[in-house]
Amino acid sequence: MGKYVQAGQLQVWTEQVGEGPDVLLIGGLGDTVESWQPQLDGLADRYRLTAFDNRGAGRTAMPAEPPTVEAMADDAAEVLGALGIESAHVAGFSGGSIISQELALRHPGQVRSLVLQSTWSAMDPYLKALTGALHWQLERAPDARSFLDYFFLLVYTPRAYNSGRVEQIIDEVLAFEHPQSDEDFLKFLDAFTGHETTGRLGSIHVPTLVLAGGIDPMSRPELGRAVADGIPGALFEVMAGESHQPFQEIPDVWNARVHDFWQDADRKHSGTTWS
Repeated sequence: MGKYVQAGQLQVWTEQVGEGPDVLLIGGLGDTVESWQPQLDGLADRYRLTAFDNRGAGRTAMPAEPPTVEAMADDAAEVLGALGIESAHVAGFSGGSIISQELALRHPGQVRSLVLQSTWSAMDPYLKALTGALHWQLERAPDARSFLDYFFLLVYTPRAYNSGRVEQIIDEVLAFEHPQSDEDFLKFLDAFTGHETTGRLGSIHVPTLVLAGGIDPMSRPELGRAVADGIPGALFEVMAGESHQPFQEIPDVWNARVHDFWQDADRKHSGTTWS
């Protein structure tokens, strides 16, 4: 169901499902189209959803130059243009939320609204220490399963571990035919670690919903709150008891919330200008 589209100098793997208002889904650190499967399945009856593999992830190659958030935001804009989409509701999680912020700053006309899940505007010392620990763990883990078992402690809830869901996800990742190299994983991590939007968020003037997991050890609620405070009129909500990726763990709840947000954003847009 997917295809490559020309995005600047890149051939970017994209998948598109559904009919209705356009939604662009942007994944995080090394994540591919498949990370959004609960949304591609659960929202296609109401929206036309487009997801893609970022440069250096899945089926999209990593260019020779080191990745930057600015370049990945431009990739997203090029994907929309290549598909003939004038503007879209944009949702991103983790690193994808950083790309989404930059997309709204660099290409504001292409962004209809923003949903920023597990986001930040600048990594604080605690989060930078966590990313440093990921470097250390990846370099020293005896195998890929061991690394993922550690890494996903930062991503999923104890509930997901204890139910066996994380073990299933690890099996799926290891069986994926287009794995990301360790080198590209670290390049992504470095790009997100050094990026900052703090002083520029006030230039975003589209409806924005910032969501944080109440027990997320990485994108802690206070980091998301700082993003919402910086964007005029942004909404901020904490999903109690959830971690970094509630859109996967409780997709029905997440999908319903963003559907309501998108519906409200479209009503406001059709009646007045965005504030």
